[in-house]
Amino acid sequence: MAKVKIITDSTAYLPPDLIARYGIRVIPLKVVFGAEAYAEGVDISNEEFYGKLAAASTLPTTSQPSVGDFLEVYGEASREGKPILSIHISSKLSATISTALTAKSELPQAQIEVVDSLSTAMALGMVVLAAARAADEGQSLSQIRATAEKVIQSMNLFFIVDTLEYLHKGGRIGGAAALMGTVLRIKPVLYLKEGQIEVLTKVRTKRKALKRLLELMGERMTEGASVHVTIIHAHAVEEASALEKEVRAHFNCAEIYISELGPVIGAHVGPRAIGVAFYAD
Repeated sequence: MAKVKIITDSTAYLPPDLIARYGIRVIPLKVVFGAEAYAEGVDISNEEFYGKLAAASTLPTTSQPSVGDFLEVYGEASREGKPILSIHISSKLSATISTALTAKSELPQAQIEVVDSLSTAMALGMVVLAAARAADEGQSLSQIRATAEKVIQSMNLFFIVDTLEYLHKGGRIGGAAALMGTVLRIKPVLYLKEGQIEVLTKVRTKRKALKRLLELMGERMTEGASVHVTIIHAHAVEEASALEKEVRAHFNCAEIYISELGPVIGAHVGPRAIGVAFYAD
């Protein structure tokens, strides 16, 4: 039987070496500055994006891939006789899942499963990675989907933003909207709950918020558990490196990555955002 093809979108922000190793296909979302649209990871680098964001008088918008984008990738894999597992950004944050399902409906002969990760960034990326490893072992489409869904149920994504302005203007603020009136006085720790951004806790400073992230990680797993972790950040390399050292010191890491948020998610959380995505075995 042909090995299952794993497909995701650009908001997974997977390390390029892992994409290449497992043959993962990535469909880009787009970031739009005025009349100019850029395919994430194709037409604009992270460095270029954060430079443009800092200089922009109007915040950029984002858009999901087209049905045609999905049909091209799905068609290529199905012509090779490969079953497809397509895992994407939370349906509460983007219409990407809806577009993928439309494309699937136009290819009734292809064996395609579409999975809502209920997340994004490397929380999505680590789900994709678990699926890709299962595919590499030769597991069936149903087995790989079960693996992905198990990781989704175990996944945690906590993060801190410098300001709620980007989430608010981008319409992705979810349950954090109640904080807008007090935004100058607190530094909220946000998380994804059932695919939507919510407030987990509130502290006064970013330093205390970062300390709270580590405490929350400990609360979410049994002591000594083996944990898969990614430090995620938006143009905050030094802070991410410091947080990685803290995570390594406090937890038994089966694997740990640092992943910079690209244009699409960066446009919604803003520069200097930082967080952790993790799940325990």
